[in-house]
Amino acid sequence: MAKAFTTISSRFVPLNIENVDTDQIIPARFLKATTRDGFGKNLFRDWRYENDDETKPKADFILNQPQYSGEILVAAKNFGCGSSREHAAWSIQDYGFNVVVSSFFADIFKNNALNNGVLPVTVSEPFLQNLFSLGNEATLTVNLEAQTITIDATGESESFEINAYKKTCMINGYDDIDYLLSIKEDIINYENSAP
Repeated sequence: MAKAFTTISSRFVPLNIENVDTDQIIPARFLKATTRDGFGKNLFRDWRYENDDETKPKADFILNQPQYSGEILVAAKNFGCGSSREHAAWSIQDYGFNVVVSSFFADIFKNNALNNGVLPVTVSEPFLQNLFSLGNEATLTVNLEAQTITIDATGESESFEINAYKKTCMINGYDDIDYLLSIKEDIINYENSAP
């Protein structure tokens, strides 16, 4: 069962880099594991460390700057392009991000994120650029039920779209199997009433 949520209020990490592909999110050499655990330590691995050495973090990379933290990753447009890999969503979630905000997501990444309990929030490009202009103490509130994202300090807000089925699953912490189990009685009643 995934983590259920309706509202997240948090500081955010701004990754102002366009066209981030899934191999940059989680390099292919880390795809051997089949469980979701432990992928967060390799999130953006090649950008975070010199020569793949964990003892040599790159000081200029955003995840290595302690003034930035939170459950929300704000990324530039075309986030998650490239090959399909659920591991990209696993690594984002395992690192501690529950929401990714961008002005455009690759469809395959967006679906993988939704299937794995990470909420992709699509905003307009002007709203996104406004987020990038905020300081490191700024907080956002993402309200899944209302489908809104708000800058807490100013109240500026935008709505976002989400598939109704995926919204239900995320609010309840369901994966596809959990959802089917939640309507088991309805399925049984339907089968029993069929001619």
